[in-house]
Amino acid sequence: MIKNEKIKASEVHLTGLHGEDLGTMPTKEALALAKQLKVDLICTSLMSSPPPCKLIGSGQAKQEALQEKQQARKKDQPLKVKELRLTPHIEDHDLDTKRQQAERILKAGDAVMLVVKISGKEGAKAKELLENLVKDLSASGRKQTGIQLSGKQAAVQLDPL
Repeated sequence: MIKNEKIKASEVHLTGLHGEDLGTMPTKEALALAKQLKVDLICTSLMSSPPPCKLIGSGQAKQEALQEKQQARKKDQPLKVKELRLTPHIEDHDLDTKRQQAERILKAGDAVMLVVKISGKEGAKAKELLENLVKDLSASGRKQTGIQLSGKQAAVQLDPL
């Protein structure tokens, strides 16, 4: 972020304090206007000619840069996987509740692991239940892995779209 006298361009495209377009003007004139309003002149990009600049209050520029860093850091973090547990003999109303929970989690940007606890010969019923849930949630998320049957549980992970 280039501020005030460090801007070397002869002309800048200036944006005012409240986002209004002040047009293209000489850098010296823009600096004088910034000093008159007791704010900083900040260059937002050096890639265009004339470079776009903003008038920003001195503390606000640092705060905006800090917020941009935090947003970038947030995007770099891996997905959170939230687990929802079910049983093969789940009631229709309870299944609707779990479906809504999964949809809410997917819309929030987190992944959902649907786990069905199995005892005895309920594997086929558990797999069918998970297939129906995946089909119902296809508008909010997509399968990352296939349905995995292992020992006492069947599981599938859904990632947000």
